Amino acid sequence: MDEEEDYMSDLFIKQDVRPGLPMVRRVKEALQKEEKQKEANERNRQKSVKEEEKERRDLVLKSALGNENKGFALLQKMGYKSGQALGKSGEGIVEPIPLNIKTGRSGLGHEEFKKRKAEEKLENYRQKLHMKKQANEQAADQFRVRFKNKQEERKMEGDLRKSQRACQQLDMQKDIDVPKETWYWLEPEEEDKKDEEDKDDECTSSDLSVSEKLQLLTAYLREEHFYCIWCGTTYEDSEDLSSNCPGDSAADHD
Repeated sequence: MDEEEDYMSDLFIKQDVRPGLPMVRRVKEALQKEEKQKEANERNRQKSVKEEEKERRDLVLKSALGNENKGFALLQKMGYKSGQALGKSGEGIVEPIPLNIKTGRSGLGHEEFKKRKAEEKLENYRQKLHMKKQANEQAADQFRVRFKNKQEERKMEGDLRKSQRACQQLDMQKDIDVPKETWYWLEPEEEDKKDEEDKDDECTSSDLSVSEKLQLLTAYLREEHFYCIWCGTTYEDSEDLSSNCPGDSAADHD
């Protein structure tokens, strides 16, 4: 029977009994053991023929040429010294041209072909990005144009209502009970169904745009009442209108 542990001994007191530490210690030990096993497997692994050839080739290329090399011996006879640059004035290379060993199974020129394909793919991607950017810019320009046209159309609609209101007041001052054209006056808010049907028939027969109606109505106000919607003034006669009014359009009054 084992002796009972002495709970007052130094060995027991020095133990770290914080919660979770035994688990952390076991995980750390397992990782260290796995790492050592990998290193041992790497050392014991038999190298392939290509790896051995590469090691021998690198070892030979790293070593300097000796006197037993015929080419190096000929250079020495012509005055060449180890570490000296080639050429009469010493402007040539010092180290030999490095070897570019081809280890893959692809044919000659395959790497250049892959490089060219990658460049073409990158160029196509850039062109797509450029086309997408142009399409976004064009869409933004079209949106701005539509928004501007919409604002101008709303402004013309406001000017038309203003002209219709002025036309109705001026006509009534001259005891004109019926407008020259139905749309010269503002339409009443409440109408009978019969009037609505008549109005629909008139609208279908008249396909004038807002700008065309505004142009016709402002011309009528100037000729009939000597009134300029842009100045907001009724002139005495046509001569007074032509001499004091800047023009017959909104642009002339800006």
